[in-house]
Amino acid sequence: MQFNFALLDPTDNLPKCGANSVPLTPLTFLTRISNSYANRTSIIYANIQFTWHETHKRCGRLASSLKFLNIVKNDVVSVLAPNVPAMLEMHFVVPMAGDVLNAINTRLDAINVALILKHSEAKIFFINYEYIDKAKKAIEILMSDFQMPMPLVVVIDDLDSPTGIRLKELEYEQLVFQGNPD
Repeated sequence: MQFNFALLDPTDNLPKCGANSVPLTPLTFLTRISNSYANRTSIIYANIQFTWHETHKRCGRLASSLKFLNIVKNDVVSVLAPNVPAMLEMHFVVPMAGDVLNAINTRLDAINVALILKHSEAKIFFINYEYIDKAKKAIEILMSDFQMPMPLVVVIDDLDSPTGIRLKELEYEQLVFQGNPD
């Protein structure tokens, strides 16, 4: 089988414009897809489904809540969560708020999580409810062994069947609900 790559010749002098040459960052991607495919499904998780329009609004709300919590430009936002809707949203929310995303591998032990929190100087720590015990140990190590202040802690509960598990007063869906979508 032979392929004809002549159609992909970069020297065809096609003038660059918004239709064929736009940098695709997480923010431009989310805006573009929410405008183009607003009613298409973006997330399916158990019995929960969101459209791209809903995802865009949820991300805007959470980014607004981060600003309300005094998470300012270039602050580190750490997340200890598996592949759940909140983790996808965090990949849009954190850049939207002008912050730095620090996604922590869920397979690490508490000592390594604490080391990552220390070195990243995370201002806020999002924790999936399944990893509360590991996070508690990591925070204890961070504060006692490393003499670091405790970051703000937000628990990500299960969207499909909430557990009510909390570590502190902040909960992910409450922050989404309270924020401004615009």
